[in-house]
Amino acid sequence: FLPHQVDSANAGRVLASDAAVFLKKSGLTDLVLGKIWDLADTDGKGILNKQEFFVALRLVACAQNGLDVSLSSLNLPVPPPRFTDTSSPLLLSGTASSDVPWAVKLEDKAKYDAIFDSLNPVNGLLSGDKVKPVLLNSKLPVDILGRVWELSDIDRDGMLDRDEFAVAMFLVYCALEKEPVPMSLPAALVPPSKRKPISVPGAMPLIPSSTSTKESHQSLPPVGILAAKTPLTQ
Repeated sequence: FLPHQVDSANAGRVLASDAAVFLKKSGLTDLVLGKIWDLADTDGKGILNKQEFFVALRLVACAQNGLDVSLSSLNLPVPPPRFTDTSSPLLLSGTASSDVPWAVKLEDKAKYDAIFDSLNPVNGLLSGDKVKPVLLNSKLPVDILGRVWELSDIDRDGMLDRDEFAVAMFLVYCALEKEPVPMSLPAALVPPSKRKPISVPGAMPLIPSSTSTKESHQSLPPVGILAAKTPLTQ
């Protein structure tokens, strides 16, 4: 499961030429990218496997956050790497999260919407109880599912709307492909409907307009929906 831009043949490996085009979108200099490639391409074959490609992405993130491009930086906590289309007039540093395309593809969103509708949402929302069986059905560890719920319930109201549910499904499928579930939601995964202008420190958080109708569900602890390991009846 590699980004389609760099692994169009779905072969599970990335050629130097394809990787170079993709990594250039990070806005880093050729010198830095060359160093990243040398560290990631451990056997010098000019091809990266999945693991090596993720090392390259991690080093890009390190470089973008002012850390040394070295293997010792790999364990340091850094935000996900940022990429932008080089044909776009927007420079990387000036790209607000609202300009990042949503990571959920249209065809996948249609599938997730169909599942969402099949769960009988009320006022366009699904409660934790309705989402829980779907999450548990993935057979993923409960702690991973707890994090999926935490990340997808973006407005923290104990309910998922259509876009939040799509984020949950996207993360579940990533986890099933053995991709690590991030500790915080990357900008590219935040649904466009949930993106806010860059907030000023100390500003009041935005309150969802539908708070009054959802107030009663605020008491649901996010991981609580997954803590009870009750057997599921098919």
